[in-house]
Amino acid sequence: MNSDDLALFAAVVHAGSISRAAIEKGMDQSTVSRRVSLLESEVGGRLFHRSGRGVMLTERGQQLMVYAQTISSTLETAMRAMQKGTATGPARLRIGAQPTIARMTFGKLYHAFRGRYPNTQIRFIEGLANQLLSNLNDGEIDLLLLYRPEHAGALSYDPLLHEGIWLITPPDFTIPVANSIPVSQLADIPLILPSTHHGIRLMAETVAARHGFSLKLALECDGSTTMTKQLVMDGCGCTILPLAAVIEDVNAGRLKTYRLTEPGISRCVALLMGKTPRESSETWQINQIIKETVIDLVQNRLWPDTELDAALQSGHQPGVPPSI
Repeated sequence: MNSDDLALFAAVVHAGSISRAAIEKGMDQSTVSRRVSLLESEVGGRLFHRSGRGVMLTERGQQLMVYAQTISSTLETAMRAMQKGTATGPARLRIGAQPTIARMTFGKLYHAFRGRYPNTQIRFIEGLANQLLSNLNDGEIDLLLLYRPEHAGALSYDPLLHEGIWLITPPDFTIPVANSIPVSQLADIPLILPSTHHGIRLMAETVAARHGFSLKLALECDGSTTMTKQLVMDGCGCTILPLAAVIEDVNAGRLKTYRLTEPGISRCVALLMGKTPRESSETWQINQIIKETVIDLVQNRLWPDTELDAALQSGHQPGVPPSI
């Protein structure tokens, strides 16, 4: 027996019949009837007298209704107290993200958090993974959105989505295929990549080792994604990036893209919470806002070539905390 069972039981009592309760709850009558029968089995006796006109409580049902009303009242009181405690939200919220993730999320997150916490001071921090992780550990960032490292180690995170990685070339670069290229052919393409301690370089090295080839480096660039794209436009080499990082340049004809296949490559975007002390309910609300924003971006195809992580698809219930 749980709070949901008691709520359904009370709904049948108030409706006066299983069929009316099913309509009010938006459930099948057979489902409501089955759950009532299971509840009767758990309490060891009939809860209702059934007739053609509806249902009436038995003595045992009257006893259970007292408890159902008490628990319902307790839950309502708890919910009001929790909502009152978190209505104003945190005094400030510092959110960090790597460049492409920041570009895709920061605007949406601003409006989502401003709608929920109008008085919260919001600060966005864009940067590279190593610096952002250091800031998170030092308590200078409250939460972080970043690409999960190839070797995550003891890092604790919530996976959100998976984003495809594409070969990015100058507009006049010619590959004898239409839209895709096997990963193994990267061995013959001069690449512009960051130095070895950066995430996308580690990913590229890992993929190359797994498929038995070495990367062909045109040059190393530890600058921004914008700088790397400019070097590609200037004909200095090619690179690998998510589609979201280059979509405007592709549409404008400044860059070309090829999907990597056999197999495809993707990176996981993850959420990390910092050390800022918070009430569990407030932490839950912040997590929900971020996850709902990500779900909206992916499902409405506003973040190209992405899919939600399976854990987020199966475990997320927008706006609904777990049952007591």
